[in-house]
Amino acid sequence: MTKIVAVTACPTGIAHTHMAAEALEETARLAGHDIRVERQSAQGVERALTADEIAAADVVLIAADIHVDAVRFAGKPICATSTSRAIRDTAGVIDAALAALADAPAQETPAAASAPAAAAPAGLKVVAVTSCPTGIAHTFMAADGLKKAAQARGYEIAVETQGSVGSQNALTEAQIAEADLVVIAADTHVDDTRFRGKKVYRTSVGAAVKRAAEVLDEALAEGEILGGAGAGEAGYADTVRQAKAARKASQGTGPYQHLLTGVSYMLPIVVAGGLLIALSFVFGINAFEEEGTLPAALMSIGGGAAFQLMVPVLAGFIAYSIADRPGLTPGLIGGMLAINLQAGFLGGIVAGFLAGYTARWLRDTIRLPQTLEGLKPVLILPLLSTLITGLVMVYVVGTPVAAILAAMTDFLQGLGTTNALAFGLILGGMMAIDMGGPINKAAYTFAVGLLTSETYAPMAAVMAAGMTPPLGLALATLVARNRFSPEERKAGGAAAVLGLSFITEGAIPFAAKDPTRVIPAIVVGSAITGALSMLLGCKLVAPHGGIFVLAIPNAVTNLVGYAVAILVGTLVTTALLAVLKRPIARQASSPA
Repeated sequence: MTKIVAVTACPTGIAHTHMAAEALEETARLAGHDIRVERQSAQGVERALTADEIAAADVVLIAADIHVDAVRFAGKPICATSTSRAIRDTAGVIDAALAALADAPAQETPAAASAPAAAAPAGLKVVAVTSCPTGIAHTFMAADGLKKAAQARGYEIAVETQGSVGSQNALTEAQIAEADLVVIAADTHVDDTRFRGKKVYRTSVGAAVKRAAEVLDEALAEGEILGGAGAGEAGYADTVRQAKAARKASQGTGPYQHLLTGVSYMLPIVVAGGLLIALSFVFGINAFEEEGTLPAALMSIGGGAAFQLMVPVLAGFIAYSIADRPGLTPGLIGGMLAINLQAGFLGGIVAGFLAGYTARWLRDTIRLPQTLEGLKPVLILPLLSTLITGLVMVYVVGTPVAAILAAMTDFLQGLGTTNALAFGLILGGMMAIDMGGPINKAAYTFAVGLLTSETYAPMAAVMAAGMTPPLGLALATLVARNRFSPEERKAGGAAAVLGLSFITEGAIPFAAKDPTRVIPAIVVGSAITGALSMLLGCKLVAPHGGIFVLAIPNAVTNLVGYAVAILVGTLVTTALLAVLKRPIARQASSPA
């Protein structure tokens, strides 16, 4: 019995792709052969071939009327034909594939093909970029996951991490030039101009953390040539490629990713400014009011400069993510207008999206003679996009958004006991539900934005609730040891350090292994912590730092209550884990 893997593809992917696939499957099985067919259609790749299936195959059959990248089939005999022939003369196509197998060199015989060395395209070179909004945990966990998955397949891989401290292990021009595949695993904007002409696959950083091996398989099957076909590859300029590229563009660069890009650039400014404000309180809560003193200087730097830049940077880089460089100028100016109009971070978000989409529309719409094209990026686009954004902010957006922000601020500062409890429960649960994912980032961004309007209670609830999941898990590995594997118990120490540092992602390895028990436990614990923090009137002026911020005098209002909230949430998480998780020995002995 011959093992065949096949790919069918036609320009529309509506009929011939599926008819050819069904004909090949039926004919091959009637002849006693084992076949797996991948279908490439306008809706994307269906039933994608895995690396293991390709490794086990004796021969590859490509029935396509468009270009199909065969890099992943390196080392395998390949028979190529059209979809129409695969439909009309299916038996002849199968015979041709078998003939290609018979004519293949000795190293490509079935026996050799089943060897481990043929399990992946030999010497495939991959470069990758990972990036998340904070750049603290997901960025590096995704990089490690991709490296391990690539090494298991025998690929060469180089990964650039774009974290909170900038790019690390930056890809060189030589690495990019030699790469067969580019993987961008990011939840923020990543400039891809340097990868033009390369096969590029985009996904989220979370996907690379949780299923790196599948991401590599999908990248080989679904990657797109950036910027269109290169020399000798005209087949890429077809309907399928355009449809798939549009689908991926809509998935990978939506409004949420633009928002996270702005947050990622804003966050270091907020952290620096918040900590400097907290340091000014070391000398007394009102010490900064005395001109010429060190506390006054610290407040001027943190509150007067850094916090004034926060909203413009947020807006500027939201616009940059949407329109690239043309969006930066109107975004920054729109963000500054939001500050001047008292519209705060809500106005900044509106300004960022308004500036970005306006700049992109102008960039794509305005057509100039070649001799005047140089004026477009330095004069025409900045002037028109800033004019439109500014006028809309002043006459349309500013006043209503400022009113909304003022109403929200008054509501939060005047919360009664019941409302504070409910609000804290919601914020706390959001911090734990996806441990650094979109919901977590939404709660954190909301709390950080409120710092500009001197509303500090949500920030305290969010940071305390974000610390609780790793801390509860770390404690559970000590007091309920029989519920955790030796590897998990060893990881408990690292989780404790991450929890103390306000890195909620420290809970991810535990949740990934046993989500149905771990996630409910940490969500309940974090919700209780958030509720207690709000109920006890805790406030926090610093947006990050974990337990280390608590050492700064006056950085936290009601420090004892804040510590109690974190401790209670940690204990609740630990207790629920001890109840919900079964002992390892009992799990092993229970029937499957």
